Amino acid sequence: MAQQPHVLVVEDEAAQREVLAYNLEAEGFRVTRAENGEEGLICVEEDTPDVIILDWMMPHLSGIEVCRRLKVKPETRAIPVIMLSARSEEVDKVRGLETGADDYVVKPYSVSELMARVRTQLRRVRPATVGQILTYDDIVLDAETHRVTRDENPLKLGPTEFRLLTTFMEKPGRVWSRDMLLDRVWGRDIYVDTRTVDVHVGRLRKVLTQHGGEDPVRTVRGAGYALG
Repeated sequence: MAQQPHVLVVEDEAAQREVLAYNLEAEGFRVTRAENGEEGLICVEEDTPDVIILDWMMPHLSGIEVCRRLKVKPETRAIPVIMLSARSEEVDKVRGLETGADDYVVKPYSVSELMARVRTQLRRVRPATVGQILTYDDIVLDAETHRVTRDENPLKLGPTEFRLLTTFMEKPGRVWSRDMLLDRVWGRDIYVDTRTVDVHVGRLRKVLTQHGGEDPVRTVRGAGYALG
């Protein structure tokens, strides 16, 4: 459940917001709804999404301004933003993309096309959620079949260790704090002690090194863990 991709929909028109949320949930995404730009920014702070669908024309704080604010902050810069707009002029599209939007969809749009674009952005930031095969050195993880091998030796991982390894392999080199891992692997709604993370990382290391080979998981003192 914790690996369910999370999409934030920021749209001031209630009917459009609900249609989007309904279709995203039907595709297996976890959806957070925001009805204006200010609320959207608060949602990002409280529960970082994997992808943001953002309407351009909103009262008070426009989608362009929300996008600009997200893209100047290092902690939110990498979140893909898909801008929705009734403005189909080339100059508007260019402005949206120059502000940092990763994609631009003109209203009225086809829902199936928008879903495909969401999956394209997810493939970039969280490839395992769309069933891709991840590789790191001699470790291969198949997200669809839940199989992991190292140097062609099959490895038996429990569900939590599998989700941990997936998280590490999606962003090799990134340092994950224990709290970040709890959110991503266990889910925000489950209370788990941070020491539980250490236990499961220990189990993961044991499985990864059972056929020899160096331990690829690095402990970063005072910060957390990283792959490589």
